[in-house]
Amino acid sequence: MNTMKVTLLLGLLTGLLLAVGGLLGGQGGLVIAFLFAIVMNVGSYWFSDKIVLSIYRAQEVTQEQAPQLHRMVTELAHAAGIPKPKIAIVPTETPNAFATGRNPENGVVAVTHGIMQILNEEELKGVLAHEIGHIKNRDTLIQCLAATLAGAIMMLASMARWAMIFGGANRDNDGDNNPLVFLAMAIFAPLAAMLIQMGISRAREYEADKAGAKFARNPDALANALVKLHNTVQKRPMQGNPSTAHLFIVNPFKGGLSGLFSTHPPMEERVKRLRAMRMI
Repeated sequence: MNTMKVTLLLGLLTGLLLAVGGLLGGQGGLVIAFLFAIVMNVGSYWFSDKIVLSIYRAQEVTQEQAPQLHRMVTELAHAAGIPKPKIAIVPTETPNAFATGRNPENGVVAVTHGIMQILNEEELKGVLAHEIGHIKNRDTLIQCLAATLAGAIMMLASMARWAMIFGGANRDNDGDNNPLVFLAMAIFAPLAAMLIQMGISRAREYEADKAGAKFARNPDALANALVKLHNTVQKRPMQGNPSTAHLFIVNPFKGGLSGLFSTHPPMEERVKRLRAMRMI
């Protein structure tokens, strides 16, 4: 269901891009915005692991330094049928975890120092399984594709606003552009793109929860871990870049947006779905 939803949302983003490009930028503007967005996001995708690990000062650890983590990741990677990811530790007491890497062959699982202080072994294994689910499902690629489309839409909208400032909003290639339609598209298209992108992010979290419960064979452990992480983050939020919130298993920043604007599904719904999996 969530995979179908993501496919539909990506289709909506593509359709919105074509509509906005045709109305605001014409064929030339559409091509320029799309190519620029591709260059920016392919760069991010290719170097995503290095970028995010650097932002949070994560350090790769060897098997000698973290034998428990390596043992669990080895077991879970085998269950998922992917190469064993690298393992890194983020030096913060805020409990959380994320996965990065452009494909399963270059995957990295990172956990904070704090997460190992509050979770028991089964709960930690559930969290690691969730992150391996992201790697298995190639969510970095999907998020990059969504970001490329959304970025092109936002760039076209920005071009439209500049055109309005300099008097270009009253004409197009046919000379009959409606300024009100032009203005509405310039304002609401970026909002719609962001909402669709957030919807894709939430759907991928549900899929990673499902995969994590399957790989660890313990949906209750992952559910318990999510509750602990959510509650602790509210007391000890992380310091970092809010644009990276979607990477983490729970939003690491206190007071994050909810509903349609959230990168993560409601915690209650995630826990409910995981609890239901033990009945299957």
